[in-house]
Parts: sequence; C-alpha cells; structure tokens
Amino acid sequence: MIDPKIKTAIEASLGAFSEYTNFEAEALTDTFFEVFAADEDFLTKVDMLDAVFDTNNDIEGLREVFFDMLMINFFSQDVKKLEEDYLDSPEWEAIEEDTLDRGTELLNLLLYLNECADEDIEPGLEDYLKEFLLVDEDEFQDEYRIYEPVIANQILIDSPVDEIAKMADRLPEDSELKDLFYPMMCFFSSSDLSEDEYENIAEKAPNPEFDMAVLEILIAFN
Repeated sequence: MIDPKIKTAIEASLGAFSEYTNFEAEALTDTFFEVFAADEDFLTKVDMLDAVFDTNNDIEGLREVFFDMLMINFFSQDVKKLEEDYLDSPEWEAIEEDTLDRGTELLNLLLYLNECADEDIEPGLEDYLKEFLLVDEDEFQDEYRIYEPVIANQILIDSPVDEIAKMADRLPEDSELKDLFYPMMCFFSSSDLSEDEYENIAEKAPNPEFDMAVLEILIAFN
C-alpha cells in the first residue's frame, strides 16, 4: 500500500523535476508506485528503489529524498502488517543501523508535518525547531548543530526569496542542510503559495529541479 500523501508527493515531485530539466522523470511515476506498494520487507524495497535510480542517472539528485519518503511510507503503511512493537525490535534496530547513512533531514520534516496533520495544527518553523526537534534542550545538541543555519536565519522566512537563495549559496558544502535550506525556508515562508509566489521561488531557486521537487513533496504533505 502507498500512503495517499506519498503517492501525491511522488507524482508532484517527478512532475516538478521534469519541468525544470530535459528529463521526463514523470515517466517513472508508475515504477516508483510499484516499488512503494511492493509487498516486501523494508531493505528489499530500498534495493528496489536504488535499482530505479541506478538505471536513471538523470534523477540521481532525488535518491535520498525518495528514501525518506520510502521510510515515511513504511511507518504509515507497511508497519500495519507487522507486529505491534516491531519498531522496538532488534530487527528494526539492525535495519536502522544498516541505513544510518541514508536519507536527509527531509525525513524529520515529513514526520513533523504528519504530526501537525494528526493534531490539526498549522506547521511553523519555530514550532518545528523548538517543539519537534527540541533544539533548545541540552540532550538534542546534534539537532542544534545541524539546524544552526536555520536557527540563525529564521527571519528569512519573512524576507524575499532571493535573500533565502543567497544564504543557501553561502552555506558550506558540508552542511547537512545545504540542499534542503532553500525549499524548506520557502515552504515555511508561506503555507499557501499563489501562482506568482511559486513561479518566483522557481525563478530564484539555486537548484530548480531539486528545490521545486522537494517543495512539491512538502506541499503534498501539508
């Protein structure tokens, strides 16, 4: 089974990627649907997902954010078929260990948006940082370190998007939020983008095919 929001997100992100490149990523929509809906264990589905990217180098940039979506789909759909405490089992612990170097911070953001939907609250950057990631708490200093560029530049969500783009360009290459900074900040700047605002975000995007694909994922989840 595929989570309906994941299904929409896959379709929308591939559509956005196609729009800003010469590659018809949309043609892979059904292939990805098959992977996400496959009745297989999680690691097998990861292998299936990687196989799609291995044979379609043009969309390599989306590999890890699609891994994040595969994980979210596992939490919301696949886990229903497993034992109630599966996520506390040694088996799942081993899988987490196996995939430690996979995915991006998009996973946390999608988990947060799901929580917002469950609790019927409007997503907000400050709420995400302080209430979900708990960056102010001593025991969550890893999160603080990762999100420091966002914490220091929260004011940018009220600034023109070209200011967000400039800051994204200035982030060091080894920053874990380098790629996600622009789409994340643009998403939090407005929860309901007009057509003009959307086009402006695309026009100023440092990496349009990736930035707009990620923005579409966030919009689908919201």
